[in-house]
Amino acid sequence: MMRHAFGHNLVNGFSAFLFAATGPGAMILAVGAAASLPGDVIAAWLFAAYALSGVLSIGVCYLYRQPLTIGYSMPGVVIVGPALMHFSMPELVGAYLVTGGLILLLAVTGLIRRVTAALPEPIIMAMVAGVFLPYGMRMIGAFESSVWIAGSMVAGYLAVTAIPTVRRRFPPVLAALLAGSVTIVATGAFGSTGDMALEIAEPIVFRPEFTLAAIVELVIPLTVTVVGIHNTQGFAIARNAGYRPPENMATLLCGSGTIVYGLLGCVPTVVTAPANAILNVSGDPAWRYVGGIWFGIFILVFGILAPTAVQVGMALPSAFIATLAGLAMIPVLQSAFVSGFGGKFTLGALVTFLITVAGVSILGIGAAFWGLVFGYAVSRIAERGDFG
Repeated sequence: MMRHAFGHNLVNGFSAFLFAATGPGAMILAVGAAASLPGDVIAAWLFAAYALSGVLSIGVCYLYRQPLTIGYSMPGVVIVGPALMHFSMPELVGAYLVTGGLILLLAVTGLIRRVTAALPEPIIMAMVAGVFLPYGMRMIGAFESSVWIAGSMVAGYLAVTAIPTVRRRFPPVLAALLAGSVTIVATGAFGSTGDMALEIAEPIVFRPEFTLAAIVELVIPLTVTVVGIHNTQGFAIARNAGYRPPENMATLLCGSGTIVYGLLGCVPTVVTAPANAILNVSGDPAWRYVGGIWFGIFILVFGILAPTAVQVGMALPSAFIATLAGLAMIPVLQSAFVSGFGGKFTLGALVTFLITVAGVSILGIGAAFWGLVFGYAVSRIAERGDFG
């Protein structure tokens, strides 16, 4: 395995880590600060979100020999943000535990597998395209905030991509990362404020408080983010890359993981879609799981050193993060558009894509889920022949 530990797998693992550790980590800090949570509580949240995800990702990738990584629900962070204004952390933890139990029930009964099998692949991939499109758009927007950083990264990416013999040995995303790093140093764009102290996160185990109001408001939306959004996307990306993801096992892991994460104050456990997508950008498919192991190692360390690591992530220019994520997503978007609109269910796929891109939540449930629901309904009405 060691001869496959570097090159594409290392770069893809680091790119997936960089994507997961910057914006998402900053959002947890922002939500916690807005709710006036103590610093140690936010640190415990970050520890669970990253350190535990690192351990699970390493284990799943190694055991199943495929790049299937585990993380936490980003829509869950968005849902919990307003709830923190009127619920205590123990009340949220109680809702997390009920959510984990519900996910376990869905996995044990096999309902998740049946629902996944019933959804046409083009509709799922159209939803994936809609979810990932904003990352490509943010890359374009990065030229407005810093044309030098974004331009140098795109130039580095294209320079390697244009020469097939070089591309096979030198990942284009690495060229973009190096070009952007050099530009950041040359322009002095690293936004560090003051000294960065080395800090280690200390986990806190919360005593849950079960209240009907918190359970009613949070459990269904949080469950949908896991089984209807994140896991659906992650499994679809894995299948599209040629793997057979262990869907029921992963759902069981997400249910039990949500209980453990919840006790440490973190939102539910999910199969990560963006990280899986980045890990499948390049390299030998038989060894891409090594990139997943790298990803797990990086976010494990990030979780242990979360307070310090987030300071570094926040100091990087937004144009650097946006451009790197956008370039990493280009092959994924290409594949998703081809799979979604290249054959059957094109009308349902289009409806799914438009609703997902619109980003409108209904009943506290994200647009990606409703894209699947309405896209499937339209295909059932207008494209009945495609189901045959």
